Amino acid sequence: FLSSVFLGSSLLTSGFHNSITFSTRVNKKINLKNSSPVGTINIIIDKSDYELSVYDAKGWYATYPVVFGNNRLEDKKMEGDRNTPEGTFRITGKRNDDRWYRFISIDYPNEESREKFKIRKERGEIPATAKIGGGIGIHGTWPHEDFQIDRFSNWTLGCISMKNSDVNELYSYLTVGTKVTIR
Repeated sequence: FLSSVFLGSSLLTSGFHNSITFSTRVNKKINLKNSSPVGTINIIIDKSDYELSVYDAKGWYATYPVVFGNNRLEDKKMEGDRNTPEGTFRITGKRNDDRWYRFISIDYPNEESREKFKIRKERGEIPATAKIGGGIGIHGTWPHEDFQIDRFSNWTLGCISMKNSDVNELYSYLTVGTKVTIR
């Protein structure tokens, strides 16, 4: 069963779980059938589409607009390159943050990241003295700067940034250990 809702200039169609979806002007898409995610949650962040999608035991749950470190959208190679890392990670913590409203930390660098870093050093792709970096997470924006997300302005040092209302919503139902895939 396919359902669709037309709001403003956005038309979305969904065949997942007999669900109804809608989009705000900034491309936030929500499954209206499920008031909150059910069962195990997985996050997929697609850098090329500037989207963070949430999947639960029933399938697609929600998609939020996001921005990243810089406009190259390459995999993080070393500390200071402002690239957002790619790979499979886990949420390691959640906290309120004075600068970014909410901060959801991921386990970068993990074993996968350290292996890629080691290979890049061996190949001479990065300096032998380079450091891998850390402190990567999903967070909000400076107060009153959600417009950065609307403009798809990449501004972080490698983190994933969302509108404060969106990161607050995500923060409310994500748990430590949730799988996060960044591609």
